[in-house]
Amino acid sequence: MFASDALSSVAYAPDEILLTLSIAGAGAYLYSPWVALAVVVVMLTVVASYRQNVHAYPSGGGDYEVATVNLGPKAGVGVASALLVDYVLTVAVSTSSGVANLGSVIPWVAEHKVGVAVTAVAILTAMNLRGLRESGTAFAIPTYGFMIVIIGMLLTGLVRIFVLGDDLRAPSAGLVIAAEEEHLTGFAMAFLLLRTFSSGCAALTGVEAISNGVPAFKPPKSRNAATTLLLLGVVAVTMLVGIVWMSRLTHLQFMEDPAQQIVQGPPGYEQKTVTTQIGTAIFGDGSVLLYVVAGATALILFLAANTAFNGFPVLGSILAQDRYLPRQLHTRGDRLAFSNGIIMLALFAIVLVVAFQAEVTRLIQLYIVGVFVSFTLSQIGMIRHWNKLLPRTRDPDHRRRMIRSRAINAFGAVMTGAVLIVVLVTKFLLGAWIAIAAMAVIYLTMLAIRRHYDTVARELAPAEDRPVLPARNHAVVLVSNVHMPTLRAVAYAQATRPDSLTALTVNVDDKDTRRIQQEWERREIPVPLTVVDSPYREITRPIIDFVKSVRRDAPRDVVTVFIPEYVVGKWWEHLLHNQSALRIKGRLLFEPGVMVTSVPWQLASSAAKDLDRYDRDLARGPARGPRER
Repeated sequence: MFASDALSSVAYAPDEILLTLSIAGAGAYLYSPWVALAVVVVMLTVVASYRQNVHAYPSGGGDYEVATVNLGPKAGVGVASALLVDYVLTVAVSTSSGVANLGSVIPWVAEHKVGVAVTAVAILTAMNLRGLRESGTAFAIPTYGFMIVIIGMLLTGLVRIFVLGDDLRAPSAGLVIAAEEEHLTGFAMAFLLLRTFSSGCAALTGVEAISNGVPAFKPPKSRNAATTLLLLGVVAVTMLVGIVWMSRLTHLQFMEDPAQQIVQGPPGYEQKTVTTQIGTAIFGDGSVLLYVVAGATALILFLAANTAFNGFPVLGSILAQDRYLPRQLHTRGDRLAFSNGIIMLALFAIVLVVAFQAEVTRLIQLYIVGVFVSFTLSQIGMIRHWNKLLPRTRDPDHRRRMIRSRAINAFGAVMTGAVLIVVLVTKFLLGAWIAIAAMAVIYLTMLAIRRHYDTVARELAPAEDRPVLPARNHAVVLVSNVHMPTLRAVAYAQATRPDSLTALTVNVDDKDTRRIQQEWERREIPVPLTVVDSPYREITRPIIDFVKSVRRDAPRDVVTVFIPEYVVGKWWEHLLHNQSALRIKGRLLFEPGVMVTSVPWQLASSAAKDLDRYDRDLARGPARGPRER
């Protein structure tokens, strides 16, 4: 259930290794096993480090909790900003890679990859908004299926090569390609290898997912989670090394820019993904098993994208609870899903897919930065964690285990920190700066939101002394016409027994004003009607001036303004009524000592309103209220 994100990265990490090496020409592919080996070392280091996290924080708080508790709130916000960017990129990269794998066997998908990727994100969004049950079986079937298909494909290839003696060649084996940069030596070649290594480190994305889900394991939770994490690392390493090795055995070539780099080859060559090319070499072009390979790979990638739809909203809810994000992200919808977080994640992911034309290589440049920022800060936090516990621990066995865990986390921090520096140096101009800028903006925004909430909390905190009661309450009923809503508002205002009661109308048309006065007198309404002039036919300012004049001489007095309004039921009826009362109400809310009371009158059309559906809309987010005349 937690392995899909980490295992799916094996589907595109080998592509990025070979693609980056192709810049130096086909001869540079000799370095691919060594680059893969370096990635394996980092992956095993991260797995070993996160096994310590799992034992130390079985609550499943993840990197955000580790950094916040041990390094302080600002470090926690830094990790959270990296994770939020990482979740968005997980959706964009996974769906784009899934579409690329499907496009390798279905040409129509390759021709419309942006539209298909956006559709995939929209479908995942709809499923999660509808309420998607996270069953272990539903996640396990495609995950085990992907493992069986990839490992089975690699074993079949090895048997055919070393036992049966078959000469397996990938579709790109016979191509003659030219280097984008020739005669790379010395520092330039070393820089290219570092860039290749940083691209291959995309295989580490998702390794931390198990540390976030420890509570979902059976007891003993920490031990089972740590064991699962170890198994995940072994399987991922095996598949990564196997795919890179098989690409060498089949003479596979994967280029950054096929149109420019291919010197000699078949006309109209369309580059397929690495796993699809290996499947073609082993099972044959057009075979059923080839479609199984492409389908299983695409499915695990879409499943990995779906894990972000679970992680992003939950992290957003935690941050909203800690007052770093708007409170709307903390609440669940009627389907018990964090609807606002799901929609926000989908919108950002779609923007990236469209902006980068669903190109995995371009998106990868943004991806790895956030991953290693959270890795590094988490491991530094774990070092602080063990340093705090060691002085309080007297048992020799416990101390030895803590010292060992601290050493592992320290080595992990050095390793991931070094990789982060490599990523920043080699990928900054290729797009990593976009991810860094996004993290900085999110970080500053969350701190600003927290300052706002803290300021509001201080202002709303009740004083120790008892509140002073208002000296007098003056009521003002706004009158635009003499009709049922106005009469109800007058009656309700009288029922509140204010110290003074005045009906107020604004004279914007002499004829209408005289008609209102005559009808007021004819009905003998026992409330004085005050008329204020508006030479520029503006309504709000005269009302505000009148309300201010009522309490100008007595600051302890309050003014209650009663606004009659009628409620309509049809959507098109809202368009037929102006918003003067809404504007007046919004303006009065800024006046100290002024209370605003709406007095609704339901029209016949409101009886047909589907209130159950309206309630459901309210549960999902902000909903429109009734319109005022």
